[in-house]
Amino acid sequence: MKRNRLGTAVDLAYIAVFAALIIVLAFVSIPIGTAGVPVVLQNAAVVLAGLVLGGRRGGLAALLFVGLGLLGLPVLAGGRSTVQALAGPTIGYIVGYIISAALAGAVAYRAPRRNRVGQTLVFALAAVVGLLVQYLCGSAGLVLRADLSFAEAVLAQSPFIIPDLAKFALMVAIALGVHTAFPDLMRRRRPTRSGNRIGAPTGAR
Repeated sequence: MKRNRLGTAVDLAYIAVFAALIIVLAFVSIPIGTAGVPVVLQNAAVVLAGLVLGGRRGGLAALLFVGLGLLGLPVLAGGRSTVQALAGPTIGYIVGYIISAALAGAVAYRAPRRNRVGQTLVFALAAVVGLLVQYLCGSAGLVLRADLSFAEAVLAQSPFIIPDLAKFALMVAIALGVHTAFPDLMRRRRPTRSGNRIGAPTGAR
């Protein structure tokens, strides 16, 4: 029981730390493109949360960050809150943050732990999945709020592709370094005879 409580407390700490990191990186942004969407590090930090924490904890970190914005805190680029962004063209990206963190983490935590090349490839795939989810959700938001066709919404994101690929490649490198330093992050629980689970938080999230 004590071990379970400790594991839960550690998970909550990880989630809070990454939610804070996502918020901090909101203030690093570069205006670009024609749809009013800035290039930010925040979208890369969201996927980093998934790569490091896995789908469940990474998704919860993104959800916490969005939830704090719904309370009126300035968690988005430009010092905006999530509430302020609800009526704007970036609403799709905000929803995509939560989904991308969860999916990227779920993919990453299926990487082989002792095969560095395989792990790198799976992490890269996870990052690409996260980026595509953000683009897809972002496009949907632009269609709904910026009066664009889906093709126009996709085209409006083209200036972000190269910067995003560079940012996400950096996040993959950081995540791999974190897992090398802290291999227990991906340690999977083993079922016991009683049906309970022991060990560190599960890797399949």
